[in-house]
Amino acid sequence: MSFSKVVRSLIKPARGLLTSSEPNLKRSYAAVTEAKAVLEHELDSIRAAGTWKAERIITSKQGPQINVEGSRDSILNFCANNYLGLSSHPEVVQAGVDALKTHGAGLSSVRFICGTQDLHKNLEQKLAEFHEREDCILYASCFDANAGLFEVLLGPDDAVLSDELNHASIIDGIRLCRAKRLRYKHMDLKDLEEKLREAQSSRMRLVVTDGVFSMDGDVAPLRGICDLAEQYGAMVFIDECHATGFLGPRGRGTDELLGVMDRVQIVNSTLGKALGGAAGGYTVGPKPLIDLLRQRSRPYLFSNALPPPVVGCATRAVELLLASSEIAQSMTAKTMRFRNKMTQAGFTISGSSHPICPVMLGDARLASLMADDMLKHGIYVIGFSYPVVPKGKARIRVQISAAHTDSDIDRCLDAFIQTGRKHGVIS
Repeated sequence: MSFSKVVRSLIKPARGLLTSSEPNLKRSYAAVTEAKAVLEHELDSIRAAGTWKAERIITSKQGPQINVEGSRDSILNFCANNYLGLSSHPEVVQAGVDALKTHGAGLSSVRFICGTQDLHKNLEQKLAEFHEREDCILYASCFDANAGLFEVLLGPDDAVLSDELNHASIIDGIRLCRAKRLRYKHMDLKDLEEKLREAQSSRMRLVVTDGVFSMDGDVAPLRGICDLAEQYGAMVFIDECHATGFLGPRGRGTDELLGVMDRVQIVNSTLGKALGGAAGGYTVGPKPLIDLLRQRSRPYLFSNALPPPVVGCATRAVELLLASSEIAQSMTAKTMRFRNKMTQAGFTISGSSHPICPVMLGDARLASLMADDMLKHGIYVIGFSYPVVPKGKARIRVQISAAHTDSDIDRCLDAFIQTGRKHGVIS
């Protein structure tokens, strides 16, 4: 048989295969086209509602002053969770560089296989010391810590009682467990007590709350919660992401601020905010709980170990706070300077004395437009709207840092007053 005949004999069956698959391919293309149309419709509705979340590009390190793509001058940043200014602290940065050199870029593995280094154990020990708890376990994020706790701790014979405004990661974590779920009204001790009575037949009861609610800067009534927990035989869990490092006389958090460190059994928090601002989360609590989490917590077992540079930065941040509470103590005066002057100017500021200072505006489009105008004045803030906050509760969430000077705060105040008058928010 000639070469050309061989080629033709191979091509014919191939053509037959292509022809027979054409209807399937067409259906596949149609499915993709339909899905794209659905997605574009959803995106258009977000834009129309004024809740589109554009990402601004920062071209510098995190700090009180940053460079933003499209702006020629440096911008004052009042929107970071960098509460203590440690994200760019020279000693914190150097510790990350040193860890990179001595321990490499990453472990390429989960902790129990070949992903645990002496750095990880050292940081866990320091975090347990910082919070005055028995032991600590590290996670890739506090979202993972919240996702990994409840499923391990609670079973179908148990009950979990959760504040209705708890962080999304807490809500998702609770959904994974099989315990009876009871949601109480936001910071409402009377409603919590009713739910605790309802849960008395359960084997274990766990009251779950944010220490500080990040959208409003509300501080949970931990004294009352602990009183009720002890009365009804429950344990208490708090998420301290927006408190660790700067609330309380020594910056230990909400439980120290309110004098209940020995009455809160479990604390989850993050390394990604005040403690260096990189990544990572953790749980501190009784050693048997931490040991069990190492055996069964899925986000811990199936996620790579935290990279050494991240661990190095966080360790140095914790060491600085263990050595001195001076940075944490500087927050109060700066926070109240901003809150008081904004209130005097006619703005509504949610929360009480927390560095999270939500400027309440209500309208999502207004929040977005004001944030854009603030950037023109050299102030970086972001409008928060649904689904990050409830509909009708849009705001610009200002966050004060220990690294801000009084002059920085006054510049932010002046920009808010000018922008607020332009948009009719204040007179």
